[in-house]
Amino acid sequence: MKIRGTSIPPLALSAGLIAVATMAVIYSPTLYRMFCEATGYGGTVTVTRSLKEVPSSPIGPVVKVRFDANVSPGLDWSFGPVEKEVEVNVGVPKTIFYRAVNNSSETLVGRATYNVTPGIAGYYFNKTDCFCFSEQKLEPGESAEMPVMFFIDPEMMDDMDTKSIRTVTLSYTFFKLNSDEDAIAAANSLKETGDTRARELSEATSAEFTNNVQRRR
Repeated sequence: MKIRGTSIPPLALSAGLIAVATMAVIYSPTLYRMFCEATGYGGTVTVTRSLKEVPSSPIGPVVKVRFDANVSPGLDWSFGPVEKEVEVNVGVPKTIFYRAVNNSSETLVGRATYNVTPGIAGYYFNKTDCFCFSEQKLEPGESAEMPVMFFIDPEMMDDMDTKSIRTVTLSYTFFKLNSDEDAIAAANSLKETGDTRARELSEATSAEFTNNVQRRR
C-alpha cells in the first residue's frame, strides 16, 4: 500500500490497524467482544473454584504479583492499588483492592481496561469479574474500593515458556467517557459496584473466574 508515494510495510500497517482497533474497542463492550472473537486476542475461559482451604490440595511455588494503575488524560480521578504487590502461591485465590477517587466538582464517567505482563503469563491469570469494560461513575469527591480476586493456574508451571516466571504485573487503565446527563444516568455507581462485589466475595464459598486471553493451541 502507498500513501502519497510513501510505502508502508505490511507489518507496520498491521500494527497500526491493531492499535486503532484496540483504542476503538475501549469505548464499546460489544466491539471488544467482536474484536476478541475476530483476532483471538480474548477468550471466554471460565472456571468455578472453591474458596475453602483444602489441606490435601497441592500448593504451588510463590509468585510475586505487582499492581499498576493509570488514568487517561482528562479524567480527574486518583486511581491505584491499595497494595502495590503481594506474594501468592500458584493455584491459591487471593483478593486485593483498587481505590479510585473523583477529585473534580462534577460527576464523571470512566471505563477501565486491564492487561497482564509478561503477556504470556496472561494465559494463566484468572480473575473474577471486576470493574472492567463497563461505564462506571463517581460523584464529586466520591471514592470507591473495588475488589479483584485472582489465582494463577498451576498449569503455568508445566509450560516451558512460563515455568520460570516469578513476577507478574496486573495493570488497569481508566479512560474518560462522555459524562453528559444521559451517560451519567446509564452508568453504574463504581462505589456501589465495589461495595456489593466485596460483600459477595466475602460471603462466597466458591467463585467464578474468567480468563480474557485465549489459550494457545
